[in-house]
Amino acid sequence: MEAKSGKISVTTENIFPVIRQWLYEDKDIFVRELVSNCADAIAKHRRLVELGKAEKEPDTADYKITVTYDDDNKTISFEDNGIGMTENEVEKYINQIAFSGALDFVTKYQQESTDKTGIIGHFGLGFYSAFMVADEVTIDTKSFMEDSEPVIWKSNDGMDYEILPSEKKSRGTVITLKLSEDAIKIFDSATIRMTIRKYCYFAPADIFFVDTKSDRLHEEAEEKRKKEAEEKGETFTPSPVSYVPVNNKSPLWTKKPSECTDSEYKQFYHSVFNDGRDPLFWIHLNMDYPFTLQGILYFPKTDNIYQSLEGRIKIYNHQIFVADNIEEIIPDFLFLLQGCLDCSDLPLNVSRSALQQDEYVKKLSGHIIKKVSDKLNDLFKKQREDFEKYWSDISVFVKYGMMKEEKFFEKVEKICLFNTVDGKFKTLEELTSEDKKTVRYTTDPKAQAAYVEMSKNDGYEVIVMDQEIDNNFMSYMEMKKPDIKFKRVDSELSGKESDEETKKSLREFFRKAVGDSKLDVEAKAMGKDSMPALIRESEENRRMQEMRKQYEQFARMTAKDGEDPYAKLDEMFPLIQELVINTDSPVISKLTAMKSMGTKEEEADRLAQHIYDQAKLAHGSLDSEGLQRFLQYNSELLGNMLDK
Repeated sequence: MEAKSGKISVTTENIFPVIRQWLYEDKDIFVRELVSNCADAIAKHRRLVELGKAEKEPDTADYKITVTYDDDNKTISFEDNGIGMTENEVEKYINQIAFSGALDFVTKYQQESTDKTGIIGHFGLGFYSAFMVADEVTIDTKSFMEDSEPVIWKSNDGMDYEILPSEKKSRGTVITLKLSEDAIKIFDSATIRMTIRKYCYFAPADIFFVDTKSDRLHEEAEEKRKKEAEEKGETFTPSPVSYVPVNNKSPLWTKKPSECTDSEYKQFYHSVFNDGRDPLFWIHLNMDYPFTLQGILYFPKTDNIYQSLEGRIKIYNHQIFVADNIEEIIPDFLFLLQGCLDCSDLPLNVSRSALQQDEYVKKLSGHIIKKVSDKLNDLFKKQREDFEKYWSDISVFVKYGMMKEEKFFEKVEKICLFNTVDGKFKTLEELTSEDKKTVRYTTDPKAQAAYVEMSKNDGYEVIVMDQEIDNNFMSYMEMKKPDIKFKRVDSELSGKESDEETKKSLREFFRKAVGDSKLDVEAKAMGKDSMPALIRESEENRRMQEMRKQYEQFARMTAKDGEDPYAKLDEMFPLIQELVINTDSPVISKLTAMKSMGTKEEEADRLAQHIYDQAKLAHGSLDSEGLQRFLQYNSELLGNMLDK
């Protein structure tokens, strides 16, 4: 063939400045793009062999990709033994299509303004990503077709090129990058190896990494050993360099679920996510219609529900890593899981806004949600005991998912569990009936033990709602099911109400004793074994106080000098609590008798204050001053008892 040169037709003057900008954000993206090209070339040749349209030469029986880093010459090469190219194909695929792909990328990039996360995956930048890091790029290629002549394509800037004759003997392609000065500062042998692992660890062909410096050092060591052996008259046995693939070309998700063992699932999880704990259970996705989707989603142990969600759902395309946690594909509530999803039909070189409107993506997202909910339902129905064991780890995921995704809510609402104070797990249907639509709950079973016992005596199974998500979750469930109400155990106190005269007498007595003329006091016959008094706080007021907490930080930040930051909050969210006196209590009977005598009024007042503090303590709302007063008087009472 004759050497030729030319200039690529350019329709935009800023294509390479834009491509080079990616060096500062995605410094290593070219490795993924070029390895992807190698894998694609191998896949095409493998398919031609399967169709009988190409022969697989014995001397190159194993497909492979070789990435070579030459520290002396500051080059990186990517070699495959795939389909290769003829001179005409180089003209077409490099000078026309590859450039068009890069041009298309730039157009989309500019439409997304300065948001470098705007384009999904970036596959399609392809071959021209090499110019992000290279001052010179060379392609040496030979087509699989018989009698085809090998050719070399060379360019310093991607604009001007030369096509030269080559001496390459075997089919395939070698792309060599002469690194720029900026790239030399960033990339070395270790960096390239780590980048291959990051993007290409599951690439569908064996990847071998060669470091020429290491090879040279090995050769020098071998020469030294050989010389020493000759001097001693010993037989020299060379130790050749043994290369092993740096990737796993057959990730577990490529196998059929029936072919995978539990130990393999666990081992794969440990290796990908560096979590020493075993996952709870998993879902293996493997389908070809109506779209291609493979992957494994794991339900991990969640000792810390606030742990980082970064990198939990890894998205792949033909086993090449695309990105972590793409919300347009995976609903964000699924980020509480961990896993790998290979979406071969996923459009990559498109904007995030385009993905949101893409019908394939919508179906894909819906299918993943269905598979997750189906797995949960299957566990609940067939292995409820195991499902209950998992609940403490998966409850946040299920509740959050129900609030975020309507489809998920519809599929799992009947298997959402609630943990009772007795350690049982009940569904909402099991906690309610036609006659009982109220669910009693506690946020602290130990601190609210007196209230819990009263609710149990009233025939309620008290559930524990102590997670941060629970307050919003209960409100959401009430919105979805208007006939169901959640009420904390201190919001309703059972018992026969006293007559107005008794209420009035006790109200005046306790208001005077505690020094609060606005104290709300009620009186009920709540049983001889119940506490002398309890605090009642309505469910509505409790939720208002939760809302107040969300505004407190803002109030502190916006308060002017000398201004009480909580004054306005006190007006917006007043604390409304009610002291309920148990008229059945022997303590109350003796206290009222003492008061009526008139001779021990001061002592009666102190006892009334003590009963009030005790009620606040049981409720969990006693402040530090009240606690100190309660403990001091309690010590006096103990001392008086011992003196007697």
